[in-house]
Amino acid sequence: MATAQIALPPKLISVFAGEADFRGAYGGRGSAKTRSFAKMSAVKAYMWAQEGRRGVIVCGREYQNSLDESSMSEVKEAIIEEPWLREHFDIGDRYIRTKDRRIRYDFAGLRHNLDSIKSKARILLLWVDEADPVSETAWQKAINTVREDDAEIWVTWNPDKRKSATDLRFRVNPPARSKIIELNWRDNPKFPESLNRKRLDDLKSRPDEYPHIWDGAYRTAVQGAVYGKEIAALYARQGICHVPYEDVKPVHMAWDLGWGDAMAIVLWQQIGYEYRILYYMEGTHRTVASFAKDLKELPYSYGHIYLPHDGENHNIISGTSAQKTLQEQFPNCVVHVLPRTDDNTQHAAVRNVFPKAVFDERGTSLLIERLSSYRYPLHSDGSTASTPVHDSASHGAKAFAYMATGYDMAHDRPKIKVGGNVASSSSSWMAS
Repeated sequence: MATAQIALPPKLISVFAGEADFRGAYGGRGSAKTRSFAKMSAVKAYMWAQEGRRGVIVCGREYQNSLDESSMSEVKEAIIEEPWLREHFDIGDRYIRTKDRRIRYDFAGLRHNLDSIKSKARILLLWVDEADPVSETAWQKAINTVREDDAEIWVTWNPDKRKSATDLRFRVNPPARSKIIELNWRDNPKFPESLNRKRLDDLKSRPDEYPHIWDGAYRTAVQGAVYGKEIAALYARQGICHVPYEDVKPVHMAWDLGWGDAMAIVLWQQIGYEYRILYYMEGTHRTVASFAKDLKELPYSYGHIYLPHDGENHNIISGTSAQKTLQEQFPNCVVHVLPRTDDNTQHAAVRNVFPKAVFDERGTSLLIERLSSYRYPLHSDGSTASTPVHDSASHGAKAFAYMATGYDMAHDRPKIKVGGNVASSSSSWMAS
């Protein structure tokens, strides 16, 4: 019987040897981890097909709007470069499967396609690549979709944010029966000279970014970050940790409204002068009422709700305003519609809050990412513009700003809109 050989970086041999529920690798660019895991997924597919098994290999990423953004090209190239593997696979423009059609690949984005992943029968392997931004909620749902007794979950990522959900789950506190290692360019015996030239250029020209890109270090800052100093100080004082929920105090909400853009919601408690940021959720193409349903399933008792200035506007999709919907869904809460404020006012309020805030490491990992990535665009001369970039980070940052400005208004006791009427903020949670 012929024996096939697969060339892997030596450090990965132990990862794929023996039994495991979880296998993974994290590190910087040029380590060959993605290609290696793609190739080993094909080896697994071949072995299962030879055993007569049927099932699906799901390759997931946090965001995937098309196959062009998936791991499909990596899997195809990994199969093609091994002739003995290639003869056992049927590879099309939009599919990969074994020739006997027992094992097929599916490619999905975890952020928006978790429900479709749940419906896939007999998932034998879930491989999540570029996994650093995957939220704890997404991990919980994705892991629960893998139900076969001997199914496996693989994860590969370049560390970005310290204490991200992925980092905590697979690096800081790896699960039982897991084989997860650090892998960097030095560990790749086939590290190409063309890539080495780029590495040396980064070492010379971009020394601040080099450790993150090539050595798998955490990203220390985003260029032009609005809250870069505040995020650095938050990590330095270990303000991202386990934050307990105090059931004797209400949980408050701050919303940034959206449809095509993300709807973003920050949940927190005020314990004395401390902000305890407990949870964050966001999503697109969902109504306020659908988010309210999810919020009711959380184990919280709610207090005040803060909405941006357009919270009282009639919405053509829902047929009513966010203010009215939330007042109906949470009749015991007070809904505040905040007046319009400019970026500078919001940023000042947020900077005032940061030293008093602690963030739950699991419930708010995506919010930390959003706040860290919220940035000013850079001009060609290296200076920053005055208006932040409107991108995926904006909505979480705005929701956090509405939390902060809502506090400022309550603290200073101005006149604000409550339930459509003008009332004193003495009814604020700060006074309760």
